[in-house]
Parts: sequence; C-alpha cells; structure tokens
Amino acid sequence: MARARVALIIALAVVLVSLQWRLWAGDGGRREVNTLRSAVAELQREADGLKERNRALQAQITDLKTGLDAIEELARSRYGMLHPDEVYYHLDEE
Repeated sequence: MARARVALIIALAVVLVSLQWRLWAGDGGRREVNTLRSAVAELQREADGLKERNRALQAQITDLKTGLDAIEELARSRYGMLHPDEVYYHLDEE
C-alpha cells in the first residue's frame, strides 16, 4: 500500500513538473506571451507615431486647400520664390 502511494505521489509530481514546464517554456507559454506582448507594444508605438504624422499631414493639406498663406510660405521656403517687388540677397559666410 505504501509503495502504491509513493508511486502515485511521484507520478503526480512528474505530471505537475511537465505541466509547469509547458506553462513557462513550451509553445504558447509565458516566455512566448511576453515576447508577443513586447512586439505588440512596439507596433502600437509605431502606429501611434504614424497616426500623429497623418494628422500633421492632414492639417497641412487642409491649410494648403484653404489658405494662400500656407501656399506662399511653402513656395518661399521650398522653392525660394519672391514677390515681384522683393530683392534677394545672398550672403556668403567666411
């Protein structure tokens, strides 16, 4: 009777250890879940940055569609355009 009890305890301990091993290190275990959570968090940060960039681009599109000031600013900064009565001065740094 005592041998059967010891064998049962050992068998249960082996099952418990194997289940714990699968939980912590097996497929779908804690390690994999933590890795996937990190990947999801990184992708979420990237998506948030892209959403902010899209909002800024949408605001710029709206400005360009509705206001001449934005178009003028863009033409001056990007293409160096001037009004007909303006004079361009270029200073060389030495």
